[in-house]
Amino acid sequence: MKVLKISKDEIKDYEKLKIISQIALIKSKIELYEKRYKSTFKDFYNDIKKAEHEDLKKWDNFIEWKAHMESLKDLEQKIKEIDNAENISIT
Repeated sequence: MKVLKISKDEIKDYEKLKIISQIALIKSKIELYEKRYKSTFKDFYNDIKKAEHEDLKKWDNFIEWKAHMESLKDLEQKIKEIDNAENISIT
């Protein structure tokens, strides 16, 4: 086969599937924190800010949870960028 024909939509779908698999992993990590603390991210943050005694383990978990939330947001933005992409270049 000398020429491989791939449509723009197939490339976009492939790239989106890669990101969706990353999103699934991150969402599962976020769910673990939600179950562990029986809380949303925002409520958890408010609780540890108000605590009388600083709990370093909770702050460590907050930092990790926050990183997952930011990664999720970034990946969701990438999905939107792929959906809106009009020009695709192969590198």
